[in-house]
Amino acid sequence: MKHYVSNRKETPRMFENGLLEFFSRTHWSVPLWLFVPIILALGWLGVMQGIRTVWSFSLLLVAGLFVWTFTEYALHRFVFHYEPRSAWGRRVHWMFHGVHHDYPSDPLRLVMVPGVSVPLGTLFFLLFLAVLDVPAVYPFAAGFFIGYLFYDTTHYAVHHFPIKGRVFGRLRELHMRHHFQQPDRGFGVSSPLWDLVFGTTLAQQNKSTQIES
Repeated sequence: MKHYVSNRKETPRMFENGLLEFFSRTHWSVPLWLFVPIILALGWLGVMQGIRTVWSFSLLLVAGLFVWTFTEYALHRFVFHYEPRSAWGRRVHWMFHGVHHDYPSDPLRLVMVPGVSVPLGTLFFLLFLAVLDVPAVYPFAAGFFIGYLFYDTTHYAVHHFPIKGRVFGRLRELHMRHHFQQPDRGFGVSSPLWDLVFGTTLAQQNKSTQIES
């Protein structure tokens, strides 16, 4: 059973307004151009404002990365796969994630648009700032945003490159099965960790089943 409209590399029109349509499309490299400087700046601020040991910096960085893995899972499962009842809600949901399941090979709607990623990233940083002291918040947030970049670039890669190998090949297999076989399971894109924790791993694949890609 297909869970998509088209698997061709096409970009369906989302808005009648040309400006809105332009900003609804994003090249895969845009998050890197935006967030790599932010990550470097956060790391520099952490060091300049008091984090002097590699151990402390690394621990905070890894903690932020770990929090991202849960955030990725929670957003994908409970926000991106939420099913609204109203027509307006279904339209908004389709714009945020439904379009990706309908057109999984669309190369321009695979990473977050800056109009979403930047405000959302700002909100997360303010949340971290409310919980963590300065300068600990800086490497923690840097780790979180590294996780986000890994997620976005991995998501693009598994859709557009025939990547293989024990790690990335497995991630690609799991994500393709999420799209084409079991969209209600396998919510981790860059890591299957939280699917294991919450029991949403993909069911065992029948040997006769072929994964579409």
